[in-house]
Amino acid sequence: MQDVENIVNGQKLFLKEEYQEVLKNKKQFEGAMGAVNPAKVEEVAEWTKTWDYREKNLAREAITVNPAKACQPLGAIMAGLGFENTMPYVHGSHGCVAYFRSYFTRHFKEPTPCVSDSMSESAAVFGGLANMKDGLRNCNAMYKPDHIAVSTTCMAEVIGDDLNAFITGAREDAEGELDDLPITYAHTPSFVGSHITGYDNMMKSMLEQLNPSKSEKVVEEGRINIIPGFEPYLGSLAEVKEIAAMFSDKIHMLGDHEAQWNTGAGGYSLYAGGTPMDIAKTAINAETTVSLQKYSTVQTAKTIKNKWKQGYETCNPIGLAGTDAFVMKLAELTGKEVPEELKAQRGQLVDAMQDSYPYMHGKKFAVYGDPDFLLGLVSFIVEMGGIPTHVLCHNAPRKGWEADMQAIIDKSQWAEDCQIWPGKDLWHLRSLLFTEPVDFMIGNVYGKELYRDTGTPLIRIGFPIFDRHHLHRYSMSGYKGALNLLTWITNAVLDQLDEETKDIAKTDYFFDCVR
Repeated sequence: MQDVENIVNGQKLFLKEEYQEVLKNKKQFEGAMGAVNPAKVEEVAEWTKTWDYREKNLAREAITVNPAKACQPLGAIMAGLGFENTMPYVHGSHGCVAYFRSYFTRHFKEPTPCVSDSMSESAAVFGGLANMKDGLRNCNAMYKPDHIAVSTTCMAEVIGDDLNAFITGAREDAEGELDDLPITYAHTPSFVGSHITGYDNMMKSMLEQLNPSKSEKVVEEGRINIIPGFEPYLGSLAEVKEIAAMFSDKIHMLGDHEAQWNTGAGGYSLYAGGTPMDIAKTAINAETTVSLQKYSTVQTAKTIKNKWKQGYETCNPIGLAGTDAFVMKLAELTGKEVPEELKAQRGQLVDAMQDSYPYMHGKKFAVYGDPDFLLGLVSFIVEMGGIPTHVLCHNAPRKGWEADMQAIIDKSQWAEDCQIWPGKDLWHLRSLLFTEPVDFMIGNVYGKELYRDTGTPLIRIGFPIFDRHHLHRYSMSGYKGALNLLTWITNAVLDQLDEETKDIAKTDYFFDCVR
């Protein structure tokens, strides 16, 4: 087994002779051992690659296989961590919160602060009021936050716990300990929507509950809010803030979680960065709010437009056209010219796109991920002459998104060859890859199984990415972010070209070092 003098990782550990013997002996205890016909298994496996199976697979409605989304509380936690000295608090089981923390920690490679009131079997029967009373007091006493953002899991939602009533009850029983502590809350049932729904619900609730009523609104001339949405690329947050600062010092990001998952060695702080609470509590006073993710802020938009009567814009600063639209919107809102620095960045991007265009032109891509991410990514692929053959969005909104995506695809000369698949999962994508193959997949880590199964190379862009390091530190937004996208995708194309031309005297006639 393991030897303390020669520790090896799992890759090599389980290849050791003693482990192989253990695995071989375990076969006798596996279910249906000896009753399975290997030839039949192979036959069925081959059938799942056919058009016949594809039609049956795409007609599937009652079950999800390998979802390309996460659940609401995950997004609510990200929203909460975007604000200064805020502790996300999940009303539900401890196991759920352990999952959320580990999910973020595996992607960002950083600790993720979040607490739970650990509802158990008795709370599932009698309700979680007692858990809430104890949990809020303990959270305040131990972690001393300036703000607690409460969300829920399935258990609390199924039994119908009322967060408003529970928080009121917890304050009354807290002997004054919670009197001056802002506690915002949102119902985030995991059995509907996805992580972007949870982000939206939590953001809407925090802004509504932290801000004064509309009658107390005092408009600050020139003030602009930016809501980033569910953004897993910390570099994108930094890039957006850098661009905004070139136009005005009155532009504020609502939900800035960049520093929370980007602390330095030896200097970890439970609360790092985040939108200052005085900015959060006066967001209603801005002239305009700009959302960078239209479909991650659907409910938040209703509050800003309908309740606050505030100007509201959406921009998706991914790719050349998306960044252009964002930059021009800031120029319009601030009344300022586009800075020369941004013009220079744009020129550098266009030059790089011209250099790489021959390698992306005509390549077929299958892309999957969140709605706003896909709108930006597909727009960039079309700009580069690529073919977004399959665009799959498991958590696609029912209204608007498919039409928005079709409008982008219609700009491609290969529009008729492109298909949009809202509401489909990665097992659906497997059928599509076998029946209508593409050159590359672009998406999160869960495409790794599809790569192994179909042989389609995977370009890791999206959320989550567990098996590569530091990609989240880069930007996908802005002109510099578009250059990162261009670099990742083009170099993946070149890597595959090398792979396909490395056989000596057979395919190596184009194994060159020029390009």
